[in-house]
Amino acid sequence: MEELMNRLEGKIAVVTGSARGIGRAIVEKLAAHGAKMVISCDMGESSYEQGNVVHKILNVTDREAIKTFVDQIEKEYGKIDILVNNAGITKDGLLMRMTEDQWDAVINVNLKGVFNMTQAISRSMLKARKGSIITLSSVVGLHGNAGQTNYAATKGGVVAMSKTWAKEFGGRNVRANCVAPGFIQTPMTDVLSEDTIKGMLDATPLGRLGQVEDIANAVLFLASDESSFVTGEVISVSGGLML
Repeated sequence: MEELMNRLEGKIAVVTGSARGIGRAIVEKLAAHGAKMVISCDMGESSYEQGNVVHKILNVTDREAIKTFVDQIEKEYGKIDILVNNAGITKDGLLMRMTEDQWDAVINVNLKGVFNMTQAISRSMLKARKGSIITLSSVVGLHGNAGQTNYAATKGGVVAMSKTWAKEFGGRNVRANCVAPGFIQTPMTDVLSEDTIKGMLDATPLGRLGQVEDIANAVLFLASDESSFVTGEVISVSGGLML
C-alpha cells in the first residue's frame, strides 16, 4: 500500500486551472500519491494548500508571466516532471450566433494556453530526458457537440497537438497524452434541471455522472511510471458516452 501511495515520489508537478472542480481533484490526487511538490496554477485564489502543494496566480494566455513562472519553479526545484493542462473556459453558442469574441476567448485559453504552457515547460523535460504532459480534452473534442464549435475545436485541437508532441518528444522519453471527460458532476452540473441531468444519464451507458475523482485517477496513471509506454493516446473517461 505504501508503494501505491508513493507512485510520484520525488516528482514536481504543475497543474493549471486547479482552484476548483476537476483541477482541484487532480492536485489533491497527485499530492496524495507522493509528489514532492504540486504547483497549482489558476487565475484566482485557491483555498487548498498544504506541505507539498503551493498555489500560484497564473494566466495561461500571458507568455511573459509563464516564462517568469517556469524560471522560478526551475530555480527552486530544479525540474518539472509533470504538466497537467486543465485550464479551460466555455462560451457556447450556435455557429450562426457565435461572436468573434466568443471564438477568440475560448481559443486563447483552451488551445493557445495549452500551447503556451507546454512550449515553456517541455524545454525542461526535454533537457532532463523525462516528463509527462497530460492535457484535458473532452468527449466534445472527439465527437463534436451542437452549440460548442469553439470548445470542440479546442478540445479536438489539443488531441492533435498531443499526438504531434508524442512524436516530437518521444526520442527524449517525454510523453504526451490526453484525458477526455464525459459528463462529470461538478458545481456547474448541480444547478442543471432534472430533465437536463436525465438526458445526460440516458446518453451515458453506465447510467451515472462521472466524479472528479474518476478524472484524477486517469491523470494519476498517465503521470506515473505505470504508463511509461503510453504516449500519444486519449483516455476517454465518459461512462461510454458517445455524443
